[in-house]
Amino acid sequence: MKTALRRCATALAVATLSVGTLAVTAEAAPTADRPAVAAANNGDPTLTDVYIWATDVNLRSRPTSESPRLAVRSQYWLDAVCQTQGQFVHDPAVGSNNWWTAVQEFAGSDIAWVNNLYIRGGEKIAGVPDC
Repeated sequence: MKTALRRCATALAVATLSVGTLAVTAEAAPTADRPAVAAANNGDPTLTDVYIWATDVNLRSRPTSESPRLAVRSQYWLDAVCQTQGQFVHDPAVGSNNWWTAVQEFAGSDIAWVNNLYIRGGEKIAGVPDC
């Protein structure tokens, strides 16, 4: 039974990586006793700040892991513009989600998309409007 589960998990991981899902090193999200770094400067004060808690997270041109990668960020604050449902993403180390958030590094910068699995706040991020 353990061998079958291990094979299934390995096959799923290989399949997930082969379609280009977001890469992440599993790491604990910040908590009250383990706070995150300070928020990024030059952000738009009218937008909600969100924190990418994971490492090596791909920021994409659309809410799908198959769209072009625009940047890679680790443990980083961004401004959230809005969120929408997009491609379903499964990461064996983190879970599954189909909510993506449109983010920008500073006011007026290009928009990129990140799956909410890698943003502190859960499946749908409180305070970020729907697109």
